[in-house]
Amino acid sequence: MDKIQLKKSKSDLAINGGAPAFQQPLHVGRPNMGDKAAFMRYVDQIFDNRWLSNNGPLVQELEQRIANYHQVKHCVAMCNGTIALEIAIRALELTGEVILPSYTFIATAHALHWQEITPVFADIDPVTHCLDPEAVRKMITPKTTGIIGVHLWGHAAPVNDLQAVADEYGLQLLFDAAHAFGCSYQGQMIGNFGRCEVLSFHATKFFNTFEGGAVLTNDDELAEKMRLMRNFGFAGMDNVIHPGTNGKMTEICAAMGLVNLDNLGVVLEANRRNYLAYQQEFADLPVRLFAFDERERKNYQYVVMEVGEVCPVSRDEIVKALHAENVLARRYFWPGCHNMKPFKELFPHAGLLLQNTQLVADRVIVLPTGNAMTVESVRLVCNIISLNLESA
Repeated sequence: MDKIQLKKSKSDLAINGGAPAFQQPLHVGRPNMGDKAAFMRYVDQIFDNRWLSNNGPLVQELEQRIANYHQVKHCVAMCNGTIALEIAIRALELTGEVILPSYTFIATAHALHWQEITPVFADIDPVTHCLDPEAVRKMITPKTTGIIGVHLWGHAAPVNDLQAVADEYGLQLLFDAAHAFGCSYQGQMIGNFGRCEVLSFHATKFFNTFEGGAVLTNDDELAEKMRLMRNFGFAGMDNVIHPGTNGKMTEICAAMGLVNLDNLGVVLEANRRNYLAYQQEFADLPVRLFAFDERERKNYQYVVMEVGEVCPVSRDEIVKALHAENVLARRYFWPGCHNMKPFKELFPHAGLLLQNTQLVADRVIVLPTGNAMTVESVRLVCNIISLNLESA
């Protein structure tokens, strides 16, 4: 980490000709990594076993530990979160139309469209950034078969209200929980809601396995079905009993996961420390920091700032100023899935019913955090923002 020197004046800003505040870029989602020596011990074990894939012992151990951590019956590990979502969708036999938020990573929509299911975008709550159950209700048609809620930023979607809508209309409910590893809803761990919940273990997530994902469920039959589907439908040697694909996690990815599970406390402590530092620094600024419910378990992986109408400069001007200082803040999930080319061409007028989605997408900045950040670097990031607000 660079030596921190808080800026004293607007003229020091890189955007005004000064040197960048950070010599090395601060990235959003820089990988959280556990102990290298512990990882190499697992590598030795893999070489000794000569078992690289196909439901190896490390994958099985990782599945059991994650299931225990999330207090759920089944964890079905996959090669990545997108394949996990696709397999869950197919295992639930969704067809026709499925309702989801547009304010999510594009993979949520692609997982449906890739399987010739029509993604129908419903609006979000402008405070929680999660799917609005009443907006979902308005989008239901005779072709609707399911709802995908997204636990954005690790904040749980309105689980009970979405379940009530699903039950009323006889729809399947599942959750994209890519952001929600280690999080809870009303005191119960994520993984216990809907028919199933899908995790991502991509490198940028709170918990990573290099690349990977999993489906959590308490449904025995559904879990067994997904285990078949991730391995071409094989039930024993030379016995294919179900259509399937190759969604298996490798042993080397499981090894990284086991090491990172042991490191979760360190990452969580750093994330929460940084979040509290941001919270303190933002107290006097005309912007909103997305607030977490301290009664719930959170991973604090995302520091989300909203730039509203009272702010004297635009969201994009702040992003430009941060980038000039080597703070690579991101405009998640701008401009919304419905404005991305594949879906804009399919549904050119979807935005008419997504006013809150557009409002939030135009306001959000995600700031760097993780155990590569210090409280001093957080203060400097906030100092850069404050000076740019003052210069307006």
